[in-house]
This record gives sequence, structure tokens and C-alpha cells, in this order.
Amino acid sequence: MYRFLFKRLIDILIALPSIIVLSPIILITAIVIKLQDGGPAIFKQARVGLKGEDFTLLKFRSMPVNTANVASSETHKLTITPFGKFIRRSNIDELPQLFNILRGDMSIVGPRPALASQEQLVNLRLENGAYDCKPGLTGLAQINSYDNMPVNVKAEWDIKYAQRITFGADLKIIFSTFGYLLKPPPTY
Repeated sequence: MYRFLFKRLIDILIALPSIIVLSPIILITAIVIKLQDGGPAIFKQARVGLKGEDFTLLKFRSMPVNTANVASSETHKLTITPFGKFIRRSNIDELPQLFNILRGDMSIVGPRPALASQEQLVNLRLENGAYDCKPGLTGLAQINSYDNMPVNVKAEWDIKYAQRITFGADLKIIFSTFGYLLKPPPTY
């Protein structure tokens, strides 16, 4: 019952107040990005969602205008603006996805939406039922070091989540995400 009815209600009850409370940060971020180079503040990108269907993911732009679309694990090869580094580390760049959640493209918790070009990840998710749920702002793979794991391990976490969606599991993932966000940035 949670998965098919209450999860959507909870998504709305979290996303809408979050947009309202975070609106000053959203507005300031958009202004700084626009002033930085005159380009659009919002970056739109096709991602794979529920049932393997494409949707348009929203993010704050952290790279120069006309930067190529690549998977998050490949962004180290691209130029990131100085403010972009800050919004990426603080995950402020993800805030526009609250609008994706309100539209029903995404959920608060679920597998992170992949690019269609991430064929191995997309195929593993399709084959094993991970796309039977909406992609999420955060997920089980994210709280287990998402960017540093092989594709097949990401897919395993996503599949594990999709097979056992519960209110308790979602709460645990949300609180674990806040724990991650409060960690100091890595020093290299």
C-alpha cells in the first residue's frame, strides 16, 4: 500500500514545503549562476525513469554553457565553475529536482536517474526490476558510496531497493543522506 499510494503523497508533502523553505537558497543560487556567465541557471538533461521511459531532469548548472552530457562518474574530466564546485559539494545543484518530484517524474527515494548512454546500468536495472519504481533524489546506492562503485554494484543496490520499498526503509535512507551531507568534504 505504501509503495503505490502513500509514497507519492509523502513525496508531495516533503517536496512542496522544501521548495518553500529553500526558496531563498534556490533564488540566490539561480542569480549567482546567471551572473557568473550569463547562461541559464537550470540545466535540463534527458534521464531514464520509471519503466525505462525518458524524462527531463532539472539541476542547477555547475559547468560552463554547452558542456557535454556525461555520467556523474566522468565529470572529473570536465570543467566545473568555481560556484559549481560549491553547489556540487553541498548538493545544492540537486534542489531543482524537487520540481521533478512534484511533477511526478521522481520520488524522494529511489534509484538515481541514469543517462541513456549509461547502457550497462540501464540494462541491468531494466532486466531486474529496478525501473519498476521512480528514480529518486537519493537512494540506497547513494548512501553506500554511489560514485565510487562499479555499475553492477550500483544496479544491485537499486534492485534491492525496488524489491523492498517500505516507509521505514525510505526514512532510513533519507536520514542516512542527511548524515552524508553533513560530512566534511574530502581532502586530496
